[in-house]
Amino acid sequence: MSLPKTLAEDVAKNLVMVAKLLDEEPERAYQYSRVALRLASRVAAVREAAGFASYAVGKYAEALAEFRAARRMTGNSELWPVMADCERGMGRPERALAMAGEPEVQKLDRAGQVEMRMVAAGARRDMGQADAAVVTLQSPELASNSIQPWTARLRYAYADALLAVGREDEAREWFAKALEADQSGSTDASDRLAELDGVEFVDALDPEETADDDTAQPVGGATAGEPEAGEPEAGEPEADALPSDEDMVEPEADSAEPVAEAVSEGQTAGFENDGEDSEDGDGR
Repeated sequence: MSLPKTLAEDVAKNLVMVAKLLDEEPERAYQYSRVALRLASRVAAVREAAGFASYAVGKYAEALAEFRAARRMTGNSELWPVMADCERGMGRPERALAMAGEPEVQKLDRAGQVEMRMVAAGARRDMGQADAAVVTLQSPELASNSIQPWTARLRYAYADALLAVGREDEAREWFAKALEADQSGSTDASDRLAELDGVEFVDALDPEETADDDTAQPVGGATAGEPEAGEPEAGEPEADALPSDEDMVEPEADSAEPVAEAVSEGQTAGFENDGEDSEDGDGR
């Protein structure tokens, strides 16, 4: 569906911000997605972006409705794994497991099928079937030495499943393999390895330790309550602490607000959500 130029630009700006903020500031990304959704609810890309933004903040029912709407608009099955994971998030792992056996899975590319396998394993664990989760993850992709975008996460999931059934030595081996493949830092495999090895990291800037250090008396310093020579009296700011005129910068107006420019009634006509897209079109 095409949009009037001005409206399309407003929608695009909001979608760009959703993509930019999704990983680091999901709450803000969610707000931008809601603006885009109000402007163009009949655009599949908008519904999909809104779904991922809702998913990122744990609004799984809302995310599932958006993913279903996007799927109806496009006819694609690529969102099937994340839709199943939404079912898990809503406390319905049995539905996620049922989706793993649907014909739609065969339409997924290899990455999608690996993702579906991890969701199914998670559903098994949700249902208390930890051993079955281990078996679910055993696959040619797991055994392969080839590094793919999903390799680190798949190995990590397998290591975590092994740990859940008490196979600690094997879990350590697979966390190490996950770390080896994790070039983008998408997992905390290094922390899990350290935990298994009994390594404890100490924060050099621990506020409690800093507080203890502050209680120590200075050696050779001024008597408590008496400032040293050249030191400002109590309550008097140091000269270096005062900002200069050059340091004071006015904030840019409207630099981080969702884009919701005024749109005429003629532009938005036909783009308001009629309510049908958010219904459970799959009968769930």
